[in-house]
Amino acid sequence: WTLKRFSAEVVEPQGFPLLAYPRAWSPGLDAPLASEVVLVEATNEEELQKYKGQLRGKIVLAGTVRDLKTKFDPVGTRLTEKDLLALANAPDPATVARRPSTPPSAQEIAQLRFNFRKTQFYYEEGAALLVGSSPGGDGGMLQFVQSASVQPPAFDTPFNQRIAPWDPKAPKMIPQIALSNDHYNRLARMLRQGEKVSLNVNLQVEFHDADLMSYNTIAEIPGGDLKDEVVMLGGHLDSWHTGTGATDNAAGVSVMMEAVRILKALNVQPRRTIRIALWSGEEQGLLGSRAYVKEHFGPVPPPPPAPVGTTAPDAAAAAVAHKTGKTPKKRDAREAAAKAGTPVAAPTPAPTPAGPPAPVFKPEYDKFNVYFNMDSGTGAVRGIYLQGNEPLRPIFREWLQPFRELKVGDKTYTASTITISNAGGSDFLSFNAIGLNGLDFLQDDVEYESRTWHSNQDTFDRVIPEDVKQAAIVVASFVYRAAMSDQKLPRKPFRQTPQQ
Repeated sequence: WTLKRFSAEVVEPQGFPLLAYPRAWSPGLDAPLASEVVLVEATNEEELQKYKGQLRGKIVLAGTVRDLKTKFDPVGTRLTEKDLLALANAPDPATVARRPSTPPSAQEIAQLRFNFRKTQFYYEEGAALLVGSSPGGDGGMLQFVQSASVQPPAFDTPFNQRIAPWDPKAPKMIPQIALSNDHYNRLARMLRQGEKVSLNVNLQVEFHDADLMSYNTIAEIPGGDLKDEVVMLGGHLDSWHTGTGATDNAAGVSVMMEAVRILKALNVQPRRTIRIALWSGEEQGLLGSRAYVKEHFGPVPPPPPAPVGTTAPDAAAAAVAHKTGKTPKKRDAREAAAKAGTPVAAPTPAPTPAGPPAPVFKPEYDKFNVYFNMDSGTGAVRGIYLQGNEPLRPIFREWLQPFRELKVGDKTYTASTITISNAGGSDFLSFNAIGLNGLDFLQDDVEYESRTWHSNQDTFDRVIPEDVKQAAIVVASFVYRAAMSDQKLPRKPFRQTPQQ
């Protein structure tokens, strides 16, 4: 899918350009569209029926009016000493009792069901274009403008059984765009006040059906006496279309490539094979890394199911949460560490008469050492997540010793924090899923969650050269140590889960 041409502007009651982006895999328009806008704010079937016969050929404002709060906190941040201390002292996530999830109420389920019905209604009534609001961002930022919504199936169809918009078998979709929240709210206010609003929209796209595969990019430095054992590093190549993917994840890819270049420039002769992997399909569900792990090491458990009743307008956000729990990675870990009290024993599940069948691992499984991942923006490395693997702590404490004070350009960096906490939301989870060491570096957030993550502001200007240089140095050292040590890194006990 390629966006060939796009423009959107208000032409009535006065002209002004709109800050908007098409949703990925949205179909294009057969011709430039000039049409009136209809705001649908029905809360029940009776109200929805009032729009019957009024939507054919029209542009439907079908998103959410969001309350845009004034922000007083800084946009860019680095981890403070308080943040780092909380992470360093965090309890083992395996020993902290999880709060039981609360099932949706009958009222919430009814609302979800009605949201499904509204989307189906737009298709039945022949709407020409669906206009949503950006799921995140303000001040001209569009955030999380991701996949287009496919015509919804039955309400109770599990999310992972629905057809994705990139599937060649996907039913015909209504073209879809998202507005910045500032502009969406402005149009909604105008329509609520009874003004007639008309837009001109041009949307041209191209679908590429000749080759529907995505490909991982793999390279390696052959090992010596332990060449059958492998140390891996990597990050994902794919990115969303509203920006250029500079911080998600060109920065991570560049760091890993630079780490390998450093090792080559030093003419390192590693004992173990060093393999770099640049993954495809991460944003669609860790597809590239999951396929690699399945092919080389063994069966990968399926991801957890998404909430029943996910609505089509919210499908993009649901896909992110569904694939790995990819909510903001750093913030979640920091908040969990800060809020954690005294560790308590996690409840032990009752034994079942017949557990899942024992997974059958491939020969490469026992030869694998570790995978290091980078996927949290431009921020400098401040340490590493252990993913609950406490025996790694003394090893990594020694490995981080040279980086307690590292000068790069005119900046001095400290990387010394080791946290037992779990990071989330990237390709290292594919390795964790079958008991392999998959680890993520702890990075400064900088502007990742506040400005660049999955947004139209994810461009080269947001990358800090000194930060990514520091990260490459730390990664190169970790990869070298893992490739040269006498013993492979210890693994945490593997918790068997059902295999797909």
